[in-house]
Amino acid sequence: MTNTIRPPVFWSLRGLLGATAIGLLATSGQALAADPIKFGVIAEAQAIAGASIPQAAQLAADEINAKGGVDGRMIEIVSYDNHSSSADSVRAFQRAVNEDKVHAVIASYVSEVVLALMPWASRLKTPMVTPGAASNEIPLGVHKDYDKNKYTFHGYLTSASLALSVCDAAKDLLVDQKHMKTAVIMSEDAAWTKPLDVGYEACLPKIGLKVLDHIRFSPDTTDFTPIFNKIEGSKPDVIITGISHVGVQPTVQWKNQQVPIPMLGIASQATNETFGKDTNNASDGVLYQGVSGPGVAVTPKSIPFAEAFKKKFGNYPSYAGYTAYDEVYYLADAIKRAGSTDADKMVDALEKTDWEGTIGRTQFYGKDDEFTHGLKYGKGLITGLMLQWQDGAQVSVWPKEVAKGELKFPSFIKVTSN
Repeated sequence: MTNTIRPPVFWSLRGLLGATAIGLLATSGQALAADPIKFGVIAEAQAIAGASIPQAAQLAADEINAKGGVDGRMIEIVSYDNHSSSADSVRAFQRAVNEDKVHAVIASYVSEVVLALMPWASRLKTPMVTPGAASNEIPLGVHKDYDKNKYTFHGYLTSASLALSVCDAAKDLLVDQKHMKTAVIMSEDAAWTKPLDVGYEACLPKIGLKVLDHIRFSPDTTDFTPIFNKIEGSKPDVIITGISHVGVQPTVQWKNQQVPIPMLGIASQATNETFGKDTNNASDGVLYQGVSGPGVAVTPKSIPFAEAFKKKFGNYPSYAGYTAYDEVYYLADAIKRAGSTDADKMVDALEKTDWEGTIGRTQFYGKDDEFTHGLKYGKGLITGLMLQWQDGAQVSVWPKEVAKGELKFPSFIKVTSN
């Protein structure tokens, strides 16, 4: 667990003015210009999809600080590695608020972690935004008990929205272009995939893909041979995926076993540029839903961020990097509009967010909507895209407005256009 070094300005002022003068300034009701705005970042820093979160947050803070901060106050990122543990995340959240005095928290791409932190955001009255958890239960929980859970915001698409995004892409790419008719759903057993699979089962038949089988597997699975054998026995045209905590293993085995069926869906690890190298380019042909990607101008901010991230950290970010970067910006914007770091005033300002970031136009569903504080999904807001790994690179293939290439599969995949 690491903390950034506090800026030395406060201490130099203390030396110059003395403790009495500082006390007078502090009690005047006006924040010292040197007092930083602190954002805690609790993330899976060692995970393929999670590593981008603290990096992107720091990049955003550096950019804002270079332009003078928020009304002269610098943003300080206080980062904690939660080791993909809910218990470690809770301890980090408590430390962030009680000891490190953060004003808001950006937390995790794991739904179970965010659900464990929601009660703490409430108890400690601290705004929290997730850059990557998808479970519907997060915004549903805000809706069911708004007064208690209003401090939690869902800064990534819900599982329900992700299912719609995948089906929208599959309709254009697979049904209309490739005339596919059947699918098998293959998802890891996790909180976020339960509503995702419900969404898949509802929308796939509507776009013309009959679901032949539905396989849920433990995230601890290491041998996918029996799963792929079972899927091949069903002879589907496509495998629709819901995977996040795994990714490398099934992808490598998919190629090694020459499974002749394409994979399309949610594959969080595939969103990180390191995935090609991690899989020895077994990733080629994999189609994955993203909110942005290398070289994709979802908005004018998308490519400059991705390039700045790569320049600083050596690779393009995962999906949660894009969202974490945007979150620092709109948290800062909310504080500026609120004129305060008071938690309730920040919540009120966040609810009025209308921010064009790297993944689209960010607005939150309101108090009366079922998905309270969830990201609004749809044209002109955030719709997501479909990218495909091709020759070791991530290429956007949908929607056509931002597509950089056509579908391209490895030789062992049997796909023909009728």
